[in-house]
Amino acid sequence: MKTAVVRAKVQRLIRQAPFRRFVLNLENGDRITIEHPENIAFDPGPDGSTDFYVISGRLRVFSTFEAVTGAALLDTEGQVQA
Repeated sequence: MKTAVVRAKVQRLIRQAPFRRFVLNLENGDRITIEHPENIAFDPGPDGSTDFYVISGRLRVFSTFEAVTGAALLDTEGQVQA
């Protein structure tokens, strides 16, 4: 996915009300589950950095939106919604 598209999708997902958990799929095969909107931080500006940070429990991730291949909502059992 293009960086601007990924960033826009993540912004929509963290602003949804009520918030619903979602997952980011990375190009290396890792999946990062976002349990709460405050678990992910990034510069929201259109010309901001492509970097993002995730802190959730013991998970600490520093990555870039360029490495994200997809983002999807999770259902109540933690499965990706179709």
